[in-house]
Amino acid sequence: MLSRFTSRTASRLLVPVLAGVCLTGGLAASIEAARGGPGGGKMEVLPSQKSAPAAVFIDAVGTEAELRKQLRAKTGVTELGADSGHTRFSLAPVNRFGFATPQFLGLALVTQSPDVPLEREAPAPNAFEIHKLADGSAMVVGFVGPELKPQLTPQVRPKNVRLALYSNPSDKAPHIVAVPLGKLSVDQMPRRLDRNNTNGPVVLEMDLQGTANRQSSQGVQ
Repeated sequence: MLSRFTSRTASRLLVPVLAGVCLTGGLAASIEAARGGPGGGKMEVLPSQKSAPAAVFIDAVGTEAELRKQLRAKTGVTELGADSGHTRFSLAPVNRFGFATPQFLGLALVTQSPDVPLEREAPAPNAFEIHKLADGSAMVVGFVGPELKPQLTPQVRPKNVRLALYSNPSDKAPHIVAVPLGKLSVDQMPRRLDRNNTNGPVVLEMDLQGTANRQSSQGVQ
């Protein structure tokens, strides 16, 4: 009887031990695979851990239409299709661009909820163009002065950059740029340059941060 009791007791103890060994082995294999070890692939980065893309600066001057065309070619986007002419950023296809009114863009940035409504065609002359890249991240298009190029173009910026992003080109801001929405920090709405002109150019004061500061609802980045 003692031998049967000992055998049953040993069996009961052995089951959790074996389960723990299997679990530990499986966990080790998973970690090894994530590291790219034997039989494993490249480690997958979680969407919230992706770094935001670098700013895209077009070092040229020209008409607004020409500059927008050059920038779209650089970021690899085309216009929204007719079936998604009115949509939200999170629902828009990748590699597309649309337009957001200054009010909607400003509200999305101030509240840090960047799932901005997009239109296929600009709803106003001062609308901001928004690009949805292949990885689902958002780029806000505007115009800046040439003095900002050295601060915007490095892949890694150790500090924040304060900039004024204009909705339309001017002598003061002739260069088109796309800046990553996930790196933008604002505390005010876009400001009209001419208070009496509702559709006139607007400027958005912002901080372009060195790293992505939040999750966005872009897909999610």
